[in-house]
Amino acid sequence: MKSTVLALAAAATLSLAFTTLKPTPMNPAATVAAPGTVYDYTVKTIDGKEVKLSKYKGKKILIVNTASKCGFTPQYKELEELSKKYAGKVTVLGFPSNSFNQELASDSEVASFCEKNYGVTFPLFSTVSVKGDDATPLYKFLADKDKNGAVSDAPTWNFCKYLVDEKGHVVKFYPSKVKPSDPELVAEITK
Repeated sequence: MKSTVLALAAAATLSLAFTTLKPTPMNPAATVAAPGTVYDYTVKTIDGKEVKLSKYKGKKILIVNTASKCGFTPQYKELEELSKKYAGKVTVLGFPSNSFNQELASDSEVASFCEKNYGVTFPLFSTVSVKGDDATPLYKFLADKDKNGAVSDAPTWNFCKYLVDEKGHVVKFYPSKVKPSDPELVAEITK
């Protein structure tokens, strides 16, 4: 009888040991999703064609909200120069916006204005909202650190800039006053 009790006690102890060694399953609610990329978005060009941003894979992207009637509008010239000088490293994407009430009435007027006054050849897209509840999905993503993994800045004015790496991840936000020729921005593009 004594040996039976000892055997049962040993079996119970061994069973308890194996039970406590089992790995506990991860709590799915506690896992953190990997940040998304700009490649997850499709946008409309200034002439109305849909384009997947994955088209720009392999180079850095500088996404800029632009306006034709703003004190920062001369940055179009520097954006064009940056686009040409570092064409092998970065693609500039211009998103006209009337979020600050300084954009022309139609996409065709914007396209004509940019070409005529600044010789813009980098891609321009259809006019979008870049702030608030009516912001386009791309700009909601760009301004949400929980989604993009890097920044939580929404445009505060025209010509704010988002730098995106070669894999589509947001790297940094630059406010309007940072010119496209700013040494810090250029250093990020060329590294």
